[in-house]
Amino acid sequence: MSLFKDRRDAGRRLAEKLSSYADRQDVIVLALPRGGVPVAYEVALALNAPLDIFLVRKLGVPGHEELAFGAIASGGVRVLNEEVVKGFHLSKAAIEAVAQRELVELERRERAYRGDDHPVPEIEDHVAILVDDGLATGASMRAAIEGVRAKDPAKIVVAVPTAAPETCESFESEVDEIICAETPAPFYGVGRWYQDFSQTTDEEVRRLLEQTAQEIKY
Repeated sequence: MSLFKDRRDAGRRLAEKLSSYADRQDVIVLALPRGGVPVAYEVALALNAPLDIFLVRKLGVPGHEELAFGAIASGGVRVLNEEVVKGFHLSKAAIEAVAQRELVELERRERAYRGDDHPVPEIEDHVAILVDDGLATGASMRAAIEGVRAKDPAKIVVAVPTAAPETCESFESEVDEIICAETPAPFYGVGRWYQDFSQTTDEEVRRLLEQTAQEIKY
């Protein structure tokens, strides 16, 4: 049985658990594109906070691309899951080849979403709320955390609609606050808990970023 109608519904439900951050001048909502953007859009509206993106790309095991052995994020951040790397005997060359390929896509998306009139946001001394549509292994979110931490925020909050219980718990020691709206067990994967988990498009990401800039008065 699904928990959420779609990502927008999940965002509205998640926003209820973030109400203490509403109408604050020091809060910024950072979405992990692409799937995290519709969720974060609803969170930003509810909190009356600016919305931006923080780009992350999973590094998939060659031949088993759905399994992440790490991730890269904006700012040159790279996080590796050493257990997976060792388990699949991934060489430095194999890791580098995947990382370089994903870096090309990360840079493409950065240009596509930001264009020339949407600069990188100011995160220093802000409460950064990192939002995605769910946590499976957590590799992408960990890369995002490291990238944001390098920008000296006042506080890092990770907020997702759904996650495996053990994954949610594992973040408690890594960030200032972790909010997982639902932690079903057994988990089965993020998409299992959405009626509509269709892919978010680049066009939708751009549209939601533009809408937020027009709709939110902060």
